Amino acid sequence: MEKKFVINIGRQLGSGGREIGERLAVQLGVSYYDKELIQIASKASGLCSEFFEKADEKVGHSLIEGMFNITDNYLSNETLFKLQSDVIRDLADKGSCVFVGRCADYILKDHPKSLNLFISADIDDRIRRVAAHQKISLNEAESLIEKTDKKRAGYYNYYSNKIWGAAQSYDLCINSSFLGIEQTILFIRRFTEKKFCLDTHL
Repeated sequence: MEKKFVINIGRQLGSGGREIGERLAVQLGVSYYDKELIQIASKASGLCSEFFEKADEKVGHSLIEGMFNITDNYLSNETLFKLQSDVIRDLADKGSCVFVGRCADYILKDHPKSLNLFISADIDDRIRRVAAHQKISLNEAESLIEKTDKKRAGYYNYYSNKIWGAAQSYDLCINSSFLGIEQTILFIRRFTEKKFCLDTHL
């Protein structure tokens, strides 16, 4: 594939969004970025990765409540977001990518070939998946889901001025419980091929 494109995935915790994004990237033969962005941004900026981890989308409410506070090295969360945004734009300029989270859809809103997705799932499926992955009880998994989704929504809504999970914020919203992980990947792949007129020999 010669045409550069980006797929930006927002997801509920336990929806399988990370697995879907990673496997989709492999099938399409493009780069995949999630947690890797922290290390790349750290290396590019010369800053310790801990700064970016503290300002990561999954950190607690201190991200929002302390948005204008200064870190020990006088770096605000706004500055760290900008540094990470620059990395995302640079990676998208270099080649086709799948990005998971971190407001990539907003950061790349001017990209000529972008597909913005949101992946949800039925709450029972999410609880079971999180409990199995984290090796915690179902009640603990449910609590973690509630807290994490709230953090992700706060991060996304603040920086993008859009609404996390709302259909109007994305090109496609899909419930992975309906088709299952495997068929959801296939559906998104076909959608991507249609949107960008790709020939991936599926």
